[in-house]
Amino acid sequence: MNRSSSGGRYQIFIVSDATGATAELVVRAALAQFQVAEVEICRLPNIRTVGEVRRAIETAQANKGIIVHTLVSEELRHVLLREGRERGVETIDLIGPLLLRLSNQLCMPPLVQPGLFRQLGQESLQRIEAIEYTFKHDDGQDPLGLDRAEIVFVGVSRTSKTPLSLYLAGKGWRVANVPVILHLPLPGRLMTIDQGRIVGLIVGVERLVDLRRDRLERKLAPAAEAYAKVEDVRAELSYSRSLFRKAGWPVIDMSCKSIEEAASEVLTLVATPETPQPVERKGVGNRRKSGGSK
Repeated sequence: MNRSSSGGRYQIFIVSDATGATAELVVRAALAQFQVAEVEICRLPNIRTVGEVRRAIETAQANKGIIVHTLVSEELRHVLLREGRERGVETIDLIGPLLLRLSNQLCMPPLVQPGLFRQLGQESLQRIEAIEYTFKHDDGQDPLGLDRAEIVFVGVSRTSKTPLSLYLAGKGWRVANVPVILHLPLPGRLMTIDQGRIVGLIVGVERLVDLRRDRLERKLAPAAEAYAKVEDVRAELSYSRSLFRKAGWPVIDMSCKSIEEAASEVLTLVATPETPQPVERKGVGNRRKSGGSK
């Protein structure tokens, strides 16, 4: 490798159709094995056309540097190799040989889509962020953070608010849930956010009584007078329905629905085409406008 014409540093140009971060990590890992004075790594990201490849070669030639690249386009790799040789610029292809070998082994061509690895990483981070948010906003916690929720469930105890919230969080949605408590008002913050994000959950009286009794038995706790009593459960559900009706929120009856079925129904109610859909949000219906149908 020749020294740069601008000084005593060696220069390596990272040419990538995405950010170049992966290639830089590989180069730095390799450089750790050499005791060199100074090496300057310069990223040339988002190289997508033949003209941009040629300009990258000219830059490397002018600075007597070499090029390390991760271009997924076979055409661009060939241009870089051919014109690099013509201009005396050393080029090192980090991804081409690997794509070729994998294509042969897997018996399928590569997608040739720039930036896919970064996109997958962003999706994983989004899922993690959504799950963290959902845990922090379970059962009415941190009402001040409701404005960041993409979906909010409201309902009495044991209407599957938490399981449904966590299921959707695993798909990348930030979900909060708020409990309805008989005769108590809902958090004021709930009424200030986009009402099209909110869904009420109910369960039939007998089914809800069974669920609550089962919960008490599993916890080996004495049956609370109001918690599992039919009359009180009926009063709670009636109160929650009146709140939902007054606010104009849609209601999903969880009595006979699986979490997956309910989640699908929720997405037809709250999803909107203009909302970013980075994980598993595609193919869902339009969201109601604020204060939607009753």
